[in-house]
Amino acid sequence: MIKFFTRSFNIELFLKSSALFRQTNYAIERLTDKSADGYFYAMLSDTECDVAINIDEDCFVVNPDAVLQLAQRVVAAGYANAGCPDCGSGCPRGGNPIVTNPFFNILNLKLIRSKFSRQAVAAFNYQEHKEELKAHVPKELITGSHNFELTDQEPYYPFFLWLAYEFKTLYLPAKRHNDGITTMLYDEQQNLVAEHTWFARFYTLPTWLVRFAQNDKGRQKQRIDNVITEVYEMRGMTVPYVPSLKIVSDRIVRWTIKIPQRISRWPAKLRRKVAGRR
Repeated sequence: MIKFFTRSFNIELFLKSSALFRQTNYAIERLTDKSADGYFYAMLSDTECDVAINIDEDCFVVNPDAVLQLAQRVVAAGYANAGCPDCGSGCPRGGNPIVTNPFFNILNLKLIRSKFSRQAVAAFNYQEHKEELKAHVPKELITGSHNFELTDQEPYYPFFLWLAYEFKTLYLPAKRHNDGITTMLYDEQQNLVAEHTWFARFYTLPTWLVRFAQNDKGRQKQRIDNVITEVYEMRGMTVPYVPSLKIVSDRIVRWTIKIPQRISRWPAKLRRKVAGRR
């Protein structure tokens, strides 16, 4: 069984994103209040699901048929994962190209479960297999800033590094949108699949607050809304209206849960920063 999953914090973005693939008639699950790696484990625990199509709430599907066909090819060819390298000209990050950024993934859960355990992920020694893994990433996709030494850039890095070693990964190409940030994701047959805007966490925050948290960014709402409008026009669809009361009530619930979660993770983040400076 195929199921769509979205790790979501913003109900407005989730509803506008999911409406673009809802007509596929596959189940859609909104995963809230999950950690950056915990939501992959939540997918794996859904034993009724064989294939997970993971799409961020700020990733907007241009071609749902191409997504489903890609999922079929992933399973048929024995891949465990399809996604975009976490680096390069199409992805505004300088991460490890072996890792696929989880704004979009096709995950062959049935195959992954054959070897998966949290203990196996924790025990995986990346340095022993780094050169082998580097050889599996298509060189033409490793453009722009990247760093093969990164193993904990994000909490999900250990999972994807283990996954790339134990199974085959289908690395997908991407290009940068003319807004300078948004990633335009393609399948291996060069069909435009989706557009991922990034910085959804700054969608509704006022600019002064965003710059307090990340001083090189401002509020991202207008840019993201422009991409939403663009994709809906490409699809010949109308952007759905989301009532303000629904947005506000959901935001209150999410922040009530999120703030204590964030505070609880500060000690671990501090330890990683201190260790990185040594």
